[in-house]
Amino acid sequence: MARGPFISLDGLDGAGKSTQCRLLSQWLRRRGFVVTQCADPGGTEIGQVLRGLLLDHRRDINLQCEALLFMASRAQLVAEIIRPALEASQAVVSDRFLLANIAYQGYGGGLDPTVLHDLGLLATGGLEPDLTFVLDLPLTAARGRRKAEADRMERRDEAFHDRVRDGFLAEAGKRPDRIRVLDAGQPLEQVQEIIRSEVASFLKGPNVLGTPAGS
Repeated sequence: MARGPFISLDGLDGAGKSTQCRLLSQWLRRRGFVVTQCADPGGTEIGQVLRGLLLDHRRDINLQCEALLFMASRAQLVAEIIRPALEASQAVVSDRFLLANIAYQGYGGGLDPTVLHDLGLLATGGLEPDLTFVLDLPLTAARGRRKAEADRMERRDEAFHDRVRDGFLAEAGKRPDRIRVLDAGQPLEQVQEIIRSEVASFLKGPNVLGTPAGS
């Protein structure tokens, strides 16, 4: 069965993921795709409950429990939203996906990244994004961009977030076929142009099964 392209964006909070997801989704729609845009964790009724638990700074959650709650939210998101959209040949743009677990609970928290990757594939039935863009930004710059009150994850110390950033870069080095690192310190429009160029090249490739609506 043909399926649409699956793209995720990741990086430290404040790097601009949400804005770039929105702009990429708009561009794909102009190219004729039906686009499903989602956020991980969240995106479903169950996922929103789990997201509230995970980000509430008043809660103390064991690291293993934290990782599994993220996995559980993602499992529901894939089953309820992402997989049906892909199987309908829609494009999916996700604000975070499995790579976030590997960077935050793995490199940041000290859990085994390989185990987290394997658990993530179990949760998603083996589904991974075709392309992931890591928006890379130093922690001080990322924190300077935040406007809302810091959530439970954002309140962790600088050393934790430095390890998370290093984790994103390390994983990108291991999987250059799927993960692209972009300098998020560039102007917003310039970052989006690079993303669009990369996605356009991917859409021309032989492994893309989805096609724009009406093409």
